[in-house]
Amino acid sequence: MIDLSQIDDLARRLSGLVPPALREGREEMQENFKSALQAGLAKLDLVTREEFDVQRAVLARTRGQLDELRALVEQLEARLAEQDKHRSDTPPPHA
Repeated sequence: MIDLSQIDDLARRLSGLVPPALREGREEMQENFKSALQAGLAKLDLVTREEFDVQRAVLARTRGQLDELRALVEQLEARLAEQDKHRSDTPPPHA
């Protein structure tokens, strides 16, 4: 979730950009900015940093396992190729 203090700070900065002639409703504008920011951010498909870090760790483990499986498949393919080579080099037995 987005840190609400950051939204408050951004709303304050936005209200500070309002021209001086319109500043009498500054607090109300700041609240409106804050509400609009929260509503906009709520519509986004965001995850927390913790959720992101967990998924990154899961992906790293999965990549490691995939690399191990690739190496194993390569070893097995090499073994099969070697066996096929020996079979083709050996003459068939006479009947």
